[in-house]
Amino acid sequence: MSVSTFQSQDRAAFEANELAIVLSNYDLGVIESITEFPRGSRQSPKVGIVAERGKFLLKRRSTARANPDRVRLAHRVQAHLAAHGFPIAPIILTRRGRHTLVQQAGHVYELFGFVAGHAFEKSETETYHAGVALARFHQAMESFDPPDTQPIPVGDYHDASAVRSGLCSIGSILSSHDSFSGDQAELAGVVQFLLSAYDAAAAAVDRVVQPGSHETVIHADWHPGNLLFRKHQVLAVIDYDSVRASENIIDIGNGVLQFSMIAGGDPATWPDEIDENRYVAFLKGYTSRTPLEELPLRAIPHLMIEALISECVPPITQTGSVGQWTGFRVLQMVRRKVTWLQAHLDRIAALDVGAAQTGSGSA
Repeated sequence: MSVSTFQSQDRAAFEANELAIVLSNYDLGVIESITEFPRGSRQSPKVGIVAERGKFLLKRRSTARANPDRVRLAHRVQAHLAAHGFPIAPIILTRRGRHTLVQQAGHVYELFGFVAGHAFEKSETETYHAGVALARFHQAMESFDPPDTQPIPVGDYHDASAVRSGLCSIGSILSSHDSFSGDQAELAGVVQFLLSAYDAAAAAVDRVVQPGSHETVIHADWHPGNLLFRKHQVLAVIDYDSVRASENIIDIGNGVLQFSMIAGGDPATWPDEIDENRYVAFLKGYTSRTPLEELPLRAIPHLMIEALISECVPPITQTGSVGQWTGFRVLQMVRRKVTWLQAHLDRIAALDVGAAQTGSGSA
């Protein structure tokens, strides 16, 4: 489940003079057309540009992600990945190759070469290659050396106090929010269930994952909306805003969840179960490059529970909803899916993902 699954059509947009000022920083030649590109975060407007020197995508950072130092760190990560042959959307430098971003009137802008890929079509083959790509990402990032002025952030969805405090605030503060009107009694039960499930999952992970055993730089937002495909292969991986230092299993757990989730439309209609074939395909893809030991594999279903719970907390605590759906409706869906995962933990952990664990491990 990525937040983009829930987003409404109310999107931020560029002003005409804003585009003219920002694009004057680039040497694109004659611009033939500019078209709105309504993908990703609705707080971050994008346009596709056809110009004399090619096709491009201009993005204005959302206010929450407009820290120039964090953006530059994301750009350094992408440059490192590109040097290792990893598929990214190329960053276009400003005139005379001076900068990777433009700052104007309090906003931060990035320009990328346009990648003509298609969205995830939910095939097992695409899922397998999404797992391969994540392993390649981790391998490439093992040699990344961040500058002292741009330290890698830490912290993730595992055993996070922010998730617990966020869940508690949903129950104690947002029960008066319009989106919970009439559901306050059930809301308390849902929140308590999710708190208990989160605690149990975190404890289970800690029993089988040794801290520091596979620490690296992780993507931290590995979901279908951040991968572009062509002929079932990964053409490009985008959005490096969330990169951080953590265990590689944190990325794997979230990636498996995102690529095996059965979702779409009203959360009340989402089935409880995951797509087990895609679960296996993702892990087979990953382990074809980097074999996983038995114990971390056992942690993955528990990490899926943690990731599923943690993803819905920030938008609900901030707005009372997730995209166009009320927070209570989403929490009910999360409870159903967590309940299913809890009931099938042992069987999921025992699924055969070992057939492809003989890969070379090369990047």
